[in-house]
Amino acid sequence: MNTIRCTLFSLWLLPSLACGCAQTAGKPVLSAAPASASAPYAPAVAAATGPEDNATYVIGPDDQIQVTVWGNPQLSCSCVVRPDGKISLPLIHDVQAAGFTPTQLSDDLTKRLAKFLTDPAASPVGVTLLAVNSKHIYLMGEVMHVGPIPIAPGMNILQALATAGGLTPYANKKKIYILRGDPAHQQKISFDYNKARKGDMQGIVLQPGDTIFVP
Repeated sequence: MNTIRCTLFSLWLLPSLACGCAQTAGKPVLSAAPASASAPYAPAVAAATGPEDNATYVIGPDDQIQVTVWGNPQLSCSCVVRPDGKISLPLIHDVQAAGFTPTQLSDDLTKRLAKFLTDPAASPVGVTLLAVNSKHIYLMGEVMHVGPIPIAPGMNILQALATAGGLTPYANKKKIYILRGDPAHQQKISFDYNKARKGDMQGIVLQPGDTIFVP
């Protein structure tokens, strides 16, 4: 009799268990919240295209810069710094650029444009140095064109010599050197033209004020 009762009780209990399992299976499973959509891409302001440090390089007349207002292409432009040290931009017109680093100029332009933007925080201003024309290097000795030439971002000594028209037939290609720094602490850097042409030595990136001497 007990066996029959246990069997009947089990048969009565099975539907309840099945129903409970179905309800459990139907409940939503909590999981980690989905990652939020990525914020609009906003590159770091004042990114440089050359070896110049944007925190220390000082913009000068004839330098070419790119001003980019993220999300507002109509306010962005490529500018050449005028001899008076200023650039012209939409809405804010003439703005002093010479004497600022790219980082400082980007901060200044961001503040000036803030009143014209609906969401200034979402529209940082980037200043990119495109061409360094206010700084020069100097070539002396057996080159086709002696004298100063503007330094471009990332310019190496081979590029500088090519800009000067190349070497004369009398040049000593193994004894070329660069004088760098102020006269009191001047550094002499040797350069072998033939090895550089073959790729056997690393190209030397020039700095404003360098003097290349070709004996």
